[in-house]
Amino acid sequence: MLVYLICYGAGMLFASSAHYYMSGVSLLMAALYLYVYDYKRTGNPLHLRALFSLFWVGGQGISCFKLSRLQTDWEYTTWACFFVALAAFWTVFEFAQKLLAGQEKAAAGEKAERLEETKLRGRRNRREGTGKQEETLVDSGYETGLFTAILLLTAVSFGAFLLEASVLGYVPFFLRGVPHAYSYFHISGVHYFTVSCVLVPSMAVIYFLKCREAGRKKKFFAAAAAALAVGIPVLCVSRFQLIFAVILAVLTFMQISGEKKIRYLFLAAAALVPLYVVLTVARSHDVTYLNGIFEMKNENTPIFITQPYMYIANNYDNFNCLVKELPAHAYGIKGLFPVWALTGLKFLKPELVAYPIYTTKEELTTVTLFYDAYYDFGTAGVFFFAAALGVFAAWLMKKVSGSGNPFWQLFYAQTAMYFMLSFFTTWYSNPATWFYFASTGAAAVYVEIIKKIKDSGGKQLWYQKK
Repeated sequence: MLVYLICYGAGMLFASSAHYYMSGVSLLMAALYLYVYDYKRTGNPLHLRALFSLFWVGGQGISCFKLSRLQTDWEYTTWACFFVALAAFWTVFEFAQKLLAGQEKAAAGEKAERLEETKLRGRRNRREGTGKQEETLVDSGYETGLFTAILLLTAVSFGAFLLEASVLGYVPFFLRGVPHAYSYFHISGVHYFTVSCVLVPSMAVIYFLKCREAGRKKKFFAAAAAALAVGIPVLCVSRFQLIFAVILAVLTFMQISGEKKIRYLFLAAAALVPLYVVLTVARSHDVTYLNGIFEMKNENTPIFITQPYMYIANNYDNFNCLVKELPAHAYGIKGLFPVWALTGLKFLKPELVAYPIYTTKEELTTVTLFYDAYYDFGTAGVFFFAAALGVFAAWLMKKVSGSGNPFWQLFYAQTAMYFMLSFFTTWYSNPATWFYFASTGAAAVYVEIIKKIKDSGGKQLWYQKK
């Protein structure tokens, strides 16, 4: 944290004297240092604290370059909030991890004592000739439930897409000259089921890695379901959903297989480039249109630099707009938007969601992970939300390491994705995020139930004698 504090102070000083490139470089160095610190210590490139540090602070550093005329000098409160977000997350994560490690050590001690007692009892039974051979269940019950869950989620998602296309009368991919066609392609409530397709490729990855002995026909249907699920974002011309589905599948693969190599992410990103370009054209977003929105200081900046830069950088400036323009805090109402949306209360009481968004430009509506936390409670809200995320991240890392249900790896991959895109939106006050979590949880419970049913039936039980 000392290195981060020094680099952050340097970044503020450089920014205040309009040395924007130096300011950005200072924060990028801090982001790389924080990532490498956790990576070297654990050997895990998907370490949740490492990812959050790299992308949250790194995105801030990119924003500090101030390459667009939309970007202005930040308020001191903005600087304070960005610092508090990382500092609270980092330190609370450290404390929670040590606390959980202490509990695990105590539990391990108790387990060792019970194991020793079992060994002593076994020796005594063998001497007395009364001991029974212990039997260990070799699990094979996940395959059926997982395969069914993949097909069911794909069918529900594609059915919801067809319903929306039928009711609305168009498919966004086949429209021309309508840049915001996807923005209008949704039916309240139904669209959550449509976008749940982003989970299917990851579930297929789990199936192929965990159910290697499955028949070819089942593998074919699982692969076809994943391909159809990827096709839905293409038909919706949703670049974000496409990227989310593919990168989430790669993260799940890295988690399940144990091959945690960053090159897989780069390969996935390279494979997405042609599809991304196709969807950009399909959305009628040409270079002139995009350059007009982003207002780059250097008008000759290539669009392949301008677009990703603004999708990262401007979000921090949108947060700064919030700090400058917010007349009063919402005291929790804004952050509880998923409750109002998923329960339908927003239709009964529209005032619950009647909170304006403060941005640098109407078309650029993406914001940071902590936008709503500040909207509700100011700097204190940012601190407590970051601290809560730190506790959650430490707990999830421990839970994944000790759980046999592969869907915990999908929970982990989703959380890693949200931390990697911490500069992009308010994930945890987004109803879709909780719908994804609920869908993953439902699938996890479903496969456990199917497994228990199959186990109790005794049809696929194998016992291995010790």
